[in-house]
Amino acid sequence: MNDTIDTLTTRKSVRSYKAGLIRDEELLQIVNAGLSAPSGMNAQPVKLVVVRDKATRDQLSEMNRKIMGVDFDPFYGAPELIVVLARKERPTYLYDGALAMGNMMNAACSLGVGSCWIHRAKEEFESEEGRQLLKKWGLEPDEYEGIGHCILGYTDEKVAGDKIIQPDRVLYV
Repeated sequence: MNDTIDTLTTRKSVRSYKAGLIRDEELLQIVNAGLSAPSGMNAQPVKLVVVRDKATRDQLSEMNRKIMGVDFDPFYGAPELIVVLARKERPTYLYDGALAMGNMMNAACSLGVGSCWIHRAKEEFESEEGRQLLKKWGLEPDEYEGIGHCILGYTDEKVAGDKIIQPDRVLYV
């Protein structure tokens, strides 16, 4: 099987990570994959915020935890993440952000790096605390919407089992 197709069909979400950041060269490749994702009319409205700082990572996790209403780390111990934001002025911004997220997760898998899409970024960055973070990062809060968090790290345990594809999801006409 072709390596690309193999990655696309075997990638799984990872929810258990080892401590420590991934290698810089791997991170750069993952970021570049996200930036290379297609976007409506090639407008490229997606902004990526790479979070390697533990304090910021923990702040985002706590914000996300409160929104989700749970008592565990919604980032599953992943040591770093990429926040995916998109300019709301573009009619395809949500899809463009989703494509960037998908590219990054597939790139991570191809490099042996675990990843998972964590939701609630929209709610995080609509909050006052989230708006302040955007301002701190030099972004105008009213221009961007949070699409998701791509958590990253080396997998702490083997991702068990084969990927199960539900039947009856394709119609040929």
